[in-house]
Amino acid sequence: MLNIYTVTFIGHRHIDKFFPIEEKVEQAVRKLINEKVYVDFLVGRNGDFDQIVSSVILNVKKKVFSANASLIWIMPYETAEYRNNAESFQKYYDEIELCNESACAHFNSAIQLRNRYMIDRADLLICFVKKEGGAYQTMKYAIKTGKKVINIYDLIK
Repeated sequence: MLNIYTVTFIGHRHIDKFFPIEEKVEQAVRKLINEKVYVDFLVGRNGDFDQIVSSVILNVKKKVFSANASLIWIMPYETAEYRNNAESFQKYYDEIELCNESACAHFNSAIQLRNRYMIDRADLLICFVKKEGGAYQTMKYAIKTGKKVINIYDLIK
């Protein structure tokens, strides 16, 4: 059986300075791909941090042997944007999953439910959290459940 190491990424919707974050995420992704047998990278698609992470993972996969890693978008619910562009999204991500827990929930709680699902599934959380909010609550949940957490914000401040 394949030993899959699962990494979840959570961060703030709006980020001012991309480059230092990209640099730290790239270092972490390269290290994981080089050290682990297989890595599932779970991402959302709800803000700047998510976009940074997805872009970095795809770039690293192009530069190094990438048959041991997958970029998986976990959708909280299906959107018209996805339905209208499914083929493009399917080319960008290795896999796309719809989180059942959040797909049936009220819109206001869907992102948080999806994030908790991703934490429950993960071995490691890599986040960018500098203030209270949804990302902060998810980071606290990860800590409470005993997950390993790397906060990129602490590495660049």
